Amino acid sequence: MRIPVDDATNEHSHQVIGAAIEVHRELGGPGLLEEVYEEALCVEFELRDIPFERQKRLAVRYKGLALMKHYVLDLLVGGVLVVELKATEHDHVVYRAQCNTQLVLTNLHLGLVVNFGLPSVRDGLHRVINRSYRPPT
Repeated sequence: MRIPVDDATNEHSHQVIGAAIEVHRELGGPGLLEEVYEEALCVEFELRDIPFERQKRLAVRYKGLALMKHYVLDLLVGGVLVVELKATEHDHVVYRAQCNTQLVLTNLHLGLVVNFGLPSVRDGLHRVINRSYRPPT
């Protein structure tokens, strides 16, 4: 059964997309390091009152045991939306797979891949839905 993405998560998605387009436009498009776009996007989130966590550490479990290494999300918006940032001239399907893995690890429903390295950031925007998402009970 496919579970629809809730309205609040969709709203955060639209807010992030608008902020990403503004950052890309304001910084003149592609050519900068991912960390620069990340920092500018965080400033834009603050200006727009978009709640977020930057470089959010996640515990990773393997067969019930906590691993010593953690996974780090680029951004977690509103506690419900994973945002994976890139700044590369290529738009690989592996970026969406990476985002999906992050969704599975967090049991979150929706993620966005935002690639600032393309001439149009719209071409590097991808919504990723966690098909194994289980709503909290």
